[in-house]
Amino acid sequence: MKLFPYGHATHPQWQMAAGLVLAQLRAHLALPEYASAPPLGLLYITDQYAHDAQEILDHLSAELPEVTDWVGTVGVGIAANNVEYFDEPAMSLMLCDISSEHYRVFSGVAPLVHSGGAHAFTPHTALVHADAQTPDVPELIAELAQRTDSGYVFGGLASSRAEVVQFALRGDGNIAGQGKAGGVFHGGLSGVAFDADVALISRVTQGCLPIAPVHTVTACEGHLVTHLDGEPALDVLVRDLQIDLAKPQPALAKVRATLVGLAQAKDASIKRTGEFDEAVLVRHIIGLDPGRQAVAIAQAVEVGMQLTFCQRNAAAARADLMRIGAEIREALEPEEMTAELAGALNTDTDNQPHPARRMAGAIYVSCAGRGGPHFGSPSAELNIVRRALGDVPLVGFFAGGEIAHQELYGYTGVLTVFTA
Repeated sequence: MKLFPYGHATHPQWQMAAGLVLAQLRAHLALPEYASAPPLGLLYITDQYAHDAQEILDHLSAELPEVTDWVGTVGVGIAANNVEYFDEPAMSLMLCDISSEHYRVFSGVAPLVHSGGAHAFTPHTALVHADAQTPDVPELIAELAQRTDSGYVFGGLASSRAEVVQFALRGDGNIAGQGKAGGVFHGGLSGVAFDADVALISRVTQGCLPIAPVHTVTACEGHLVTHLDGEPALDVLVRDLQIDLAKPQPALAKVRATLVGLAQAKDASIKRTGEFDEAVLVRHIIGLDPGRQAVAIAQAVEVGMQLTFCQRNAAAARADLMRIGAEIREALEPEEMTAELAGALNTDTDNQPHPARRMAGAIYVSCAGRGGPHFGSPSAELNIVRRALGDVPLVGFFAGGEIAHQELYGYTGVLTVFTA
């Protein structure tokens, strides 16, 4: 598997941005280290281009006839290697050098299924894009994950201040159930599933820091937590946040800045370094019920769950993003290496990934509330990813919710690397 060609650009007119992207792609396609005829395109656009989604897909498909399959979505921001585009018209495109027998594009009109016969396909994992307005999205994500052998899916919810669109096109529409669909969809889930022969490594990075001890949910009703550790939940919140409900304005301001970390009792929730691990789901506090001394959160809760009050923290997010980058690098290093190779891997003079690490391309889906604005400077989050991985082809978007394992996360990043 060679490097995945990619390109990205911003311009008020999508035709000009597409021209710049195509020029970058063609330059890559001509290089020996890049794939020359990759069939799968991953396309992300910012919401300024959402109304032109079908025209963009038709244009790129015509300009890149060797690319038969397309997947992607829209975001308030999109990502490429070392750069983030927020609040500006932009597109990012990567062409994946994966043989068509090893993946399947799916959408609402052509769902993911195990296929039989001569062209049997068994999904192992999947890149998923979803519309947050679709009813029961978390349940649909979990159900889709259960159709894969690994039970692991990754991706995110589209984010847009205009139309919410998804790209899902296979073989010029010649896919069972798709009919004459043009490849641009509204609502539901779409994406691409990969079989076990497509090697990838995926990690979740959290961005919140606990500000109080871990509690156990001892009584609840749906989204309403009534008791923590046997005490009224509202009393616990008041004590942990050190607020006075008799002074509602400063108290509510602090509650609005506070989130909840939830985990099953059997799962570890806090690392020794202080931040959450990926077993934790971060959710908003959506209301207080003084009459029942309860706290309402944006997630159905079960008795026995672990609950921690937390806040977003840029330093914790930065440290955790560096951690997952190091984990991916280490996972891709040879088990045995010479002293010379070890020295080469630790030398980053030109920021190029060493061939021993075998990275072909990457996808990064981050929360729309993260990115450079949260990390302190433009493109700061993607700069950290590049320092961690090297100059690897990368595309992605800033989502309204991030998908990993079988869960819908918030305030996280999901980094997935395709390996040779």
